[in-house]
Formats: sequence, structure tokens, C-alpha cells
Amino acid sequence: MIGAMVISTPAAAQQVEGYWQGALTIGSTELSIGVAIERRADGTLAGTLDSPDQKAFDIPLSEVEAVDSTLTFAVPTIGASYTGEWDAAAGYWTGVFSQAGMQLPLNLAAGQPPERPAATERPTLPENWTIPSDTLISSMIADRLSERPGAEMIMGILQGAATRTVAGDGAEVDADTLFEIGSMTKVFTSLLLADMVLDGTVSLDDPVARYLPEGAPVPQRNGREITLRNLSQQDSGLPRLPDNLSPADVANPYADYTEQDLLAFLARYELPRDIGSQYEYSNLGAGLLGYALSRAAGTDFETLLRTRILEPLAMDDTTIALSPDQKARFATGHDEYMRPTSAWDLSVFVGAGGMRSTTADMLIFLKAALDPASPIAPAMTLSLAERREGPGFDAGLGWMIVPAPEGEVVGHGGGTGGFRSYMAMQPATDRAVVALTNSAVEPAAQDIALHTLIGAPVAKAGPVPEAPASVDRTEAQLTPDQLDRVAGVYHFAPNAALTITREGDQLFATITGQGALPIFPRAPLEFFWRAVNAEIVFSEEDGAITGATFTQDGASSALVKEK
Repeated sequence: MIGAMVISTPAAAQQVEGYWQGALTIGSTELSIGVAIERRADGTLAGTLDSPDQKAFDIPLSEVEAVDSTLTFAVPTIGASYTGEWDAAAGYWTGVFSQAGMQLPLNLAAGQPPERPAATERPTLPENWTIPSDTLISSMIADRLSERPGAEMIMGILQGAATRTVAGDGAEVDADTLFEIGSMTKVFTSLLLADMVLDGTVSLDDPVARYLPEGAPVPQRNGREITLRNLSQQDSGLPRLPDNLSPADVANPYADYTEQDLLAFLARYELPRDIGSQYEYSNLGAGLLGYALSRAAGTDFETLLRTRILEPLAMDDTTIALSPDQKARFATGHDEYMRPTSAWDLSVFVGAGGMRSTTADMLIFLKAALDPASPIAPAMTLSLAERREGPGFDAGLGWMIVPAPEGEVVGHGGGTGGFRSYMAMQPATDRAVVALTNSAVEPAAQDIALHTLIGAPVAKAGPVPEAPASVDRTEAQLTPDQLDRVAGVYHFAPNAALTITREGDQLFATITGQGALPIFPRAPLEFFWRAVNAEIVFSEEDGAITGATFTQDGASSALVKEK
């Protein structure tokens, strides 16, 4: 592991190997960042990222490249990337850290790895763990939610044939309350794949292109095609999200992403690495898998899901489209600042995270997943038998598998704009848990679920962060000449820019690697986004536009206009 090595302080731009330090400013919060880079024996670069303030270390990097005076890398597990340019006079990399649509300035200077507190060492899990009592579980939930007014959490526990549900004192949710389960949907999508493999409808190694509209191109590399297996095991080489995802409403970001958008992205995307060579979590890949399976079956995803899994298991409250009765039992989601937020509609990406369910139904599912005589048993067997190495776990078809003292744990989590979820089972002990909450505040459900199942540590929850102020969206009317005046390319860093163009009476802003979004005038030099909580204020000198300040969720970045 790179993080365990003694890394020397880099001396010059051409010596990219070493340890680099900087800080990200997100609203009123500053997070220290460390990046360790080493050169492998074959000459390629590798690295890890540390976030000491978040007690996160050795997060693997991918696509680490240092070409001329430019450093780039990706952080697949958190959906982030970095582009920096060497500033010889200052002696550091000046660049931009991109994550979740935000472009955050990050300068990296030579430094030393931080001391690792004992708490960050991998904990030793207890032997012969006993699932806690309902009283203790309820107390954990109450503790977690104590500073989150409006949040609810409920847990389902399975021990052999016995099931029970536990919520905090005074909970307004029960076993029949519906939640978004987000990426737990990926497990169901991969079970559909396994079931369709077993009956001969598809094969794991079928190219996904076989099930797309005739003539629709799909990225290839070195003569190899992306298969259904690659999509399920997250090693297709496709990114976490497509760069043409431009939501009209960031609170429901996938709702207007269409089949045509997906096919257009696939037609022009170039894979950055060989197919099957590296695990990289991709919502795009899982969504594409659900889309392809639906086309292979000649039906829509929800019908396919209901026919092959939900109806055989009598999971009557697991769905994508809510009935009137289910809408009445659907929990209101809350964002990371505990503001009520809208539900998500996943459209063509439904197979990546579009399902809603209840604790009662998820216990039915987990019981069937552990039962060798259940209708889904053959598909479960195949899903766990097909494995590849992931970052810290084995990746089955959909499932993530980790070792534990009394037997491996098989699980998956989920998260949408207003919900978090986690399910896990331990086949050797015939036990399973599921935790559902209607809040996106972290820590959320996973640590409590794993503590209940195997005695893993419970994270300490702090207060809910203060929500950033909303930008002023008072719209003004400008002339075409006034709009044209601010059009152009504005750089965060040499290889990261915001490009502003005009189409008719509308300006569009495109950040490198992302889709175009409309911006609206508040004043001749002030514009705002409706899709995100962001604004841009242009600066001028001697009557000419020279740069701008871009602000999103309270974090500001200076931009320089390209001449």
C-alpha cells in the first residue's frame, strides 16, 4: 500500500513522486488533503488520497498522469478528479478538484504524510458477536437522529426464520413506510442479469451492444467490447456519470436524462483504460445494464423486475412508480442540510437506483437471498460465485463482499438526494440487516447496520452542517450585445474551464467534462444557475471582461478569461 510507505518530499515538478498537501474550502469548512504518488516498476504512476479531517486515508487514485507541467488524477470511489499545473515560481501545483458538480481550487505543495491516529487503524471485529437488543438498537438510532429534526430511521433484523423491525422512540415510520433505496437497486438489476443468464435469455459475456438499438455505437478498446458482466462488476471503464447529464432541476437530477442522451454519450465516449482491467463504480454502467436487460426481455424495467423477482417473492410494496396508497406511506426525504427535498426519478438510469421499498419487503428479500430453496436462490448463487477484486472488497454481480470473523458479509448501500440505505447479510450465521433513513446527512445507515450485524464500530455524528445561502435569482432582461459581452472561456486551471456561449436569447455555461446548463442574468455582469445553487460575477478592466468569480454552495473560485 502506498500509504504505508515512507515517502520523500518531492523536489521539483519533474519529480511528481512524493507527498503533496493542500486544502479544500467548501462553504465555511476547510478540509486538508494529502496526495501520495509513486512510480511503479513499469514506469506508470499510482497514488492515494488522504483526508485527515474526515479520518479517511489511502483512498485509491486512478489515471495518475504527469505530462509536461500538468498533473491529473481521478478518485473513483468518491467520483472526483484533479487537474493541476506546476507553478515553478511558487513551487506547487495550482489546480482544481472536481466533485459532485463543484469545481474547488486546490493547490498542492510538497509535504509529509500526517500522523495516523489510532482510531483510523482497521478495527478488530469481535468473535461470536450477538445482535444487540431492540432497546440498544433503538438507542443507537435515537442518538444518530438527535440533531436531525425531521429525520427517521428504521432497521430490519433477520435471525434464522425470525424477523423484527426497530425504530427510535417516537418514530413516525414503521415496517410499511416506503423509502428510496437508491443504489441497492443495483443488486436487483444484477439478480435480473443472473436470472436471465440461467434461463438462456442472455449470457454474462454478451456484448451490451447486442441489446441496444441497431447501429448504436458503444465504446471499445483494444478490440474488446463491454459485456453485461463488465457492467455488473463495475469494470467496464465507463465513468461514474455521463458528461452530458445537464439536469433542469438538480433536486431531481436524472429525471430528464433520456435514452437518446445515453446513446449519444456512448457514441462519442473514449474509454480511458482497458475493459475489465480496473474496478470503478459507475452509476452510468448500472443504468446501462438495466436498460439493456429490459431491451433483451422486450419489456420495461419495472415489469421485468416485478415478473422475475418481486411477484415470486410477494414483495408487494417494492416498486418504482408509487400507487396512491404507497404515496401516502412514502417518507419525505431530507438533504445533507436537513431541508425537505423531492423524490428522484431515474428515467433511463432506473436500474442504477430507481427503486422504492419498505423494511418489511426488504426483510422478505434478505430472507429469500439466504434461503437455498427460494425462487431467487439460483440467481443468488451465480451472483456470489462470479467475483472480481475491488478496492477493499470482492465484487460479485451487484454485491460487495468483505471478510468477517464468523463468515463473509455480503452487502450494498444506497443514497439519493434525500435518503440513505444499507443492507447486509452473513450467510454463515443466517443473519441479515437492513437500515433505511430519510436523510442524506452522514454518517447515515451503513455503520449502524454493520454494527448490528457484526459489531463494526459506530461513527460519531456531529451537528447538521449549516446550509449555504441561496443565490439571488432575481432575473433581469439584457440585450444580445450585453449577453455576448460575457461569452468566452474562463479558466479555473489550464485544463479546467467554464465556457459561456449564447444560443438566441439564452446563455449556456459548460464546465470541462460536464454538460451545458443555462444561466440567467441578474445584472449586466451577474448571472445565476437555476439547476444548482451557483452564480458567476464577471470582472472588467478598462471596459473589457478579464475574469470572474464562480460561487457554488458558498465556495468561490476565481476564473481568468482566455485571451
